[in-house]
Amino acid sequence: MDAKISGMTYLQAHLPDIGLLALRLMIAAEFFPSGLTSARDPVGRAKENGLSPAFMMFIAIAEMAGSLGLVFGVLARWAAIGLLIIGAGAIQKKLFVWHTGYWGKDGYGAHYDLMLFTMNLVIALSGPGAFALLP
Repeated sequence: MDAKISGMTYLQAHLPDIGLLALRLMIAAEFFPSGLTSARDPVGRAKENGLSPAFMMFIAIAEMAGSLGLVFGVLARWAAIGLLIIGAGAIQKKLFVWHTGYWGKDGYGAHYDLMLFTMNLVIALSGPGAFALLP
């Protein structure tokens, strides 16, 4: 009986850390494939986004590096800040350049980027939690 109680206490004590780990993994699951797609075709992606291929490759590497930082919890706050900057650029493009609005055409508005921005803000402000290699 004591083992169950102490086990529950341990689990309960780490619920916020489990939540932060899940949040980090979800952010990485979005940004890493995006970065990989951009790295595989920087010219095509640059054309889609109105950027230079070199800058698109920089963003691709930053997305993948930030994602790995979040997955492993290595400098996770800095990784989240980097992804915040990329997210701010995406929101700016959607609202002020492409004028897609909040919901956008076919659901591709700024709402999705704003959600990812907020998720990264949580990590940047609170840290990665206990399940991190190098907070």
